[in-house]
Amino acid sequence: MTAGFPIARPLLSADGVDRFEPLRDPSRLDRAWADGWVITLDDAGRVATVENDGTVGPAWTATTGGAPAVGAVLLGSVDGVDHWAVTGEVDRGTAFRGLATVVPATDVALLTTAVAVLGWHQRSGFCPRCGLASEPEPSGWSRTCPNGHQEWPRTDPAVIVLVHDGADRMLLARQPSWPAGRHSVLAGFTEAGESLEGTVRREIREEVGLHVDQIGYLGSQPWPFPRSLMIGFAARADPNQPIVAADGEIESAGWYRRDDLVRLLAAGGRAADLPVDQHGAMPADFALPDEVSIARRMIEGWVALGPR
Repeated sequence: MTAGFPIARPLLSADGVDRFEPLRDPSRLDRAWADGWVITLDDAGRVATVENDGTVGPAWTATTGGAPAVGAVLLGSVDGVDHWAVTGEVDRGTAFRGLATVVPATDVALLTTAVAVLGWHQRSGFCPRCGLASEPEPSGWSRTCPNGHQEWPRTDPAVIVLVHDGADRMLLARQPSWPAGRHSVLAGFTEAGESLEGTVRREIREEVGLHVDQIGYLGSQPWPFPRSLMIGFAARADPNQPIVAADGEIESAGWYRRDDLVRLLAAGGRAADLPVDQHGAMPADFALPDEVSIARRMIEGWVALGPR
């Protein structure tokens, strides 16, 4: 038996970009570059931006003739026009996470890819098989060393799990490295030889000591910080089990009622914006993850189920 439920599309899972592999064919790249658009990101991942009528957006510029710039990445095609990204100096820039909530979905999809692939190039300048320096191929989607060893961008699968009690309580936890008061659902990377469902059971047991069942899929979201695919699940746990927070990894964890979370979401996700008499079990600085994360969509989806 599974226990999934609908969630809104995660912010970084936007569609609208054609990533069809033949677009990267070397025989078309020079022609494509001549009629495309390019965005610049700096080494810190800031996106070049421009302001129009008080609104900040990505500063796309027209590409010029000739071969693609060295190190350029073909992000995909939108309405038949290729979009690229390069690393360079950014005079006016904005962190990608700051843009993701305010720009159109197509830009979110393009910039998510740009952050992921350009970041991979920054960390992958040498062949992992022989140690020699490698060079990117023209579309930016692989690197090859002098020995002919070819490497492609990696994506590491990670589960992110909303644990509930089968009724009206959800488990939320916080890690010590998070901003003060931030609470969220639990997550962890899939290990070699492990299924996603196996990762769910292991990670929840490791992080908070609970055994779970009724595992159900919710959705997925790329997370290019640096190269993860967050795969969302729901799972049920008996709330009578003792919570044992993993030392050094989980600062605290506890069960929270749906009606308290309804009020919290209505206030924008921060207990500080609620009247004190509506905090319930939440401390004054309690806050949910921001809208960039799939975690927020998962929490909203569970809360929307209503009393059970």
